[in-house]
Amino acid sequence: MLDIYVDADACPVKDETYKVALRYELTVYLVSNSWMRSPERGQVELVVVGDGLDEADYWIAERATDGDIVITADIPLAARCLASGARVLDGKGREFSEDSIGSALASRELMSQLREVGEITGGPAPFEKKDRSRFLGKLDQLIQAMRRRR
Repeated sequence: MLDIYVDADACPVKDETYKVALRYELTVYLVSNSWMRSPERGQVELVVVGDGLDEADYWIAERATDGDIVITADIPLAARCLASGARVLDGKGREFSEDSIGSALASRELMSQLREVGEITGGPAPFEKKDRSRFLGKLDQLIQAMRRRR
């Protein structure tokens, strides 16, 4: 079964995910540390987990399997989901893969160390309209490819 799991607390593309999922009649699990508004139509299930730092990540990683899609910007979560066979997209429409996850984890660690010593003080580039468009196209493409594979 193709389900979509969204690491929802900071996800900028929830509405886009709902729209695509509704078109394909897919279930979306919106996983968060706190209550948030979710659509009343379609198959969207809000899952509120505990307040712990990685509670949403644990919940998603335990359930996402081969044939599912996970939407997250969390690179360690992406690595865990890839290991279980899920496909993983970030909010800007970039797909993590077995080939790219190692360098993504290494870059994350390097950036963390540079921030700790004060070498980097800024954050990621702002989310733009083209990112939203790229995400929509990639999610649609991924769903179609996974459906053909079945």
